[in-house]
Amino acid sequence: MFRTAAVSLALTLMASAAYAQDAGPIDPARLSAIVKTMASDEFEGRSPGTPGEAKTTQYIAAQFKALGLEPAGDKGGYTQDVPLVRFQVKDGGKFGLTLQGKARSLERNTDISASTLRPINQVTIENAPMVFVGYGVSAPERGWDDFKGVDLKGKIAVILINDPDFEAKPGEPVAGKFGGLAATYYGRWTYKYEEAARRGALGALIVHETPGAGYGWSTVVASNGEAFDIVRADPAKEKVLLQGWLTGEVSKELLASAGLDFDTLKTQARRADFKPVTLKGATFSADYGLEHVQVVSRNVLAKITGASRPNESVMFAAHWDAYGVGAPDAQGRTVRPGALDDAIGVAGTMEIARAFKAGPPPARTLVFAAWTAEERGLLGSEFYGVHPTVPLETMAANLTMDVLQPNGLARDVVLIGAGQNSLEDMLVKAAKTQNRTVTPDAHPERALFYRAD
Repeated sequence: MFRTAAVSLALTLMASAAYAQDAGPIDPARLSAIVKTMASDEFEGRSPGTPGEAKTTQYIAAQFKALGLEPAGDKGGYTQDVPLVRFQVKDGGKFGLTLQGKARSLERNTDISASTLRPINQVTIENAPMVFVGYGVSAPERGWDDFKGVDLKGKIAVILINDPDFEAKPGEPVAGKFGGLAATYYGRWTYKYEEAARRGALGALIVHETPGAGYGWSTVVASNGEAFDIVRADPAKEKVLLQGWLTGEVSKELLASAGLDFDTLKTQARRADFKPVTLKGATFSADYGLEHVQVVSRNVLAKITGASRPNESVMFAAHWDAYGVGAPDAQGRTVRPGALDDAIGVAGTMEIARAFKAGPPPARTLVFAAWTAEERGLLGSEFYGVHPTVPLETMAANLTMDVLQPNGLARDVVLIGAGQNSLEDMLVKAAKTQNRTVTPDAHPERALFYRAD
């Protein structure tokens, strides 16, 4: 749903296909042509469940077939059905706080961004108590528990973005258990909603701050109340009734009304002995209609079967979806084309496939994937993780391309997610064959590794 990782890793690993350079070199002109096609108005912004999706998945499948790749989807085809539910918050809903007996209305998309991932028609919350739970992290393996047994049933959890090692200032306490500035999965908004649901919370509101989130408020509200989820057997068990964000300004006002200082609480939340704080005299209310409809979206999957180790695999992947059609921008354009994010990643996947297909058969099976619903919460890849078409237990690597470097030749390879895999030494060796160096992610606090498929 939010801006994704600028992962240069996969395309630069084409040193692994160096043997195929003479027969099928990576061609920038081909990359450009694919991007121009997928980002054209004809593809309508490539939103899941729309006519733009059908055009997109048909195009990618046709390209895979033309390259001579084998199908790796459902029933001998190039696509995998991904059942999704599309949710849309209806206009006209009401959101508000009661602060020490005084009503404080909240304007959707200005003060609050909210959504619901349960297939219901109406969401009504009346004066729910609010509890500040710090970073909302339960990490027993790190000796960390922000909840301390607090009862969140029927309550709204108010949560800081990122994790307890983020943003510590000189002289202030820092947890020291979450990798320093580099964000962990505990810092992601997805984790915070998941943990709030496990704790029985009625709802969860994350305090938005641009440095910790890695994106501004405009990105938070870009969906305008639209959300997607995969079809779940018991969504009420896995999802809170309301999930969303509060602006930093509203959050500070909320805490101040309870006699609390925002910066002081943030400092306290970086200590292992932090305890949840009930926001006395503060309650939350919401009343809005919800549309929901089930749609079948599709991943696109192809492969080259390995010659000597066919049961092992390496996957190259990108996401095909973008943000569809929306309100006119400053130039009057309504199609949000998603050229950089992530038509160019799909183009990279196709070019890697072409290079390998032009060379001798690889030892391992190579899988090429174009995921749906990445911008809606990494849903296509999540579904594939539960319903793989090749065995995951023997998959040696997954190389994701989410926004490739389009600015010409570079001497470095930017590695997103340093320390997360065992291939980094191999990457360094591959880069050296191109007289290049591996550069760590310049902004590890943005959690780009966890924001891509």
